[in-house]
Amino acid sequence: MDVHKSFGPKKVLQGITFDIRRGETMVVLGGSGSGKSVLLRHIIGLHHPDTGRIVVDGQDITGFDEDELVPIRKKAAMLFQSGALFDSMTVAENVGYGLHEHTDLADDAIDTIVREKLALVELEGVEHLMPSELSGGMRKRVALARSIAMEPQCILYDEPTTGLDPVTAGTINDLIRSMQARLHVTTVVVTHDIQSAFFIGDRIAYLNEGRMHFVGTMEEARDSREPMLRHCLSGGREHHAQ
Repeated sequence: MDVHKSFGPKKVLQGITFDIRRGETMVVLGGSGSGKSVLLRHIIGLHHPDTGRIVVDGQDITGFDEDELVPIRKKAAMLFQSGALFDSMTVAENVGYGLHEHTDLADDAIDTIVREKLALVELEGVEHLMPSELSGGMRKRVALARSIAMEPQCILYDEPTTGLDPVTAGTINDLIRSMQARLHVTTVVVTHDIQSAFFIGDRIAYLNEGRMHFVGTMEEARDSREPMLRHCLSGGREHHAQ
């Protein structure tokens, strides 16, 4: 609430206040450099606000140190833009990494979970492959399987369709929707892809130059007279007054 964040002289977030409801898909829409990814990183404590408060699941985590953030981060999974797979590990090792690190499960139990999660993202029989052997879309799906392996309550996506061809991007969007429906997780998606935003989202938050200009349902966004949002949704064709 009222979150401000600067890096040196650059003001990135300038008084952000909004809420994310349990079980919904919230899309944070905005152009490059609007502060979307920085906002996402605040939710799991990868960045700390200069002023303001971050409340997650009823807990004010603003002043938490790394040890205090561990249980919060176990509830949430973050899918980074690059996928962030470990290049030296197989697909199975990547997907099972969190289970090996944070649980006492036996190897065969982890192997079963890995296969189940890969099946959920429509990837089967790829456990032995290395990330370098996968397409961009497959790497995103492996990263998604890894993110759901720990059965998080919340999944955060940072530009999940960036760099993908339209067909593969559509597949990722379908998976985001199906993950939310099957697992009943709270989902936050940062994107600049308007078509994707309206396909996957329940509500939309529009961020521009570090300020929140709109929060509402997709229908409310379509009907909004907020000039900067209309400019964004029109792909720049509808100009807003300076």
